[in-house]
Amino acid sequence: MLKGRLAYHGNIVPITVDEGRWVDASGAEVPPDEARILPPAIPSKIVCVGRNYARHAEELGNPVPERPLLFLKPPSAVTTHESPIRLPPDSRRVEYEGEIAVVIGKTCRRLSDEENPMAAVAGFTALNDITARDLQRLDVQFTRGKSFDTFCPFGPWIEEDADWRDLTVETHLNGELKQRGSAKDMIFPIPDLIRYIARIMTLYPGDLIATGTPEGVGPVKEGDRVAVTVSGVTLANPVEGE
Repeated sequence: MLKGRLAYHGNIVPITVDEGRWVDASGAEVPPDEARILPPAIPSKIVCVGRNYARHAEELGNPVPERPLLFLKPPSAVTTHESPIRLPPDSRRVEYEGEIAVVIGKTCRRLSDEENPMAAVAGFTALNDITARDLQRLDVQFTRGKSFDTFCPFGPWIEEDADWRDLTVETHLNGELKQRGSAKDMIFPIPDLIRYIARIMTLYPGDLIATGTPEGVGPVKEGDRVAVTVSGVTLANPVEGE
């Protein structure tokens, strides 16, 4: 089942997507031309996993990590479906990174061996971990290159019923397929990531885990259009100058 949030006549309305129809909690249909899609969750933090696909690590000339390589994107980087990715003047090489995003549904911290990490998950969605690659390489650590405003589009819907083992991700740039990956190809599987991260920081409802990008990352320029699809949920964004 697909869930999302809309701005509709001055209100924020939770909706269910049913065969392309937007339906609110009362069962009434919301006309698409009268509403605006919002990010489907409000994260207090976006926890990202670097080099979680071996071939992506290889294409950037990096070793495969021995444990999950974590970094954060700020909530101020969030934007939504069909909103522009804006190229900052500070960077000369901005790249797309299509990813499977885990949306946390229940607070979790330091899970016991008996607890199932997937019980804390609300669902999955598409995320584009936009990266100023030149600044990332210049700084060595990732904060500046990952954190510009609009550098974290995700959504538009949360898929609640998917099995994580069946998740796939594809990225198209101007209609051309650039990336294709599967959760089965991850070095650190999704349940292991949740358990590892929850030992470090409390995960709250709405928080996101960006699980890493497969091989095929590349640059974007003004006028481009990037689309990331995660098991049927498609996030599309135009690219504009600042």
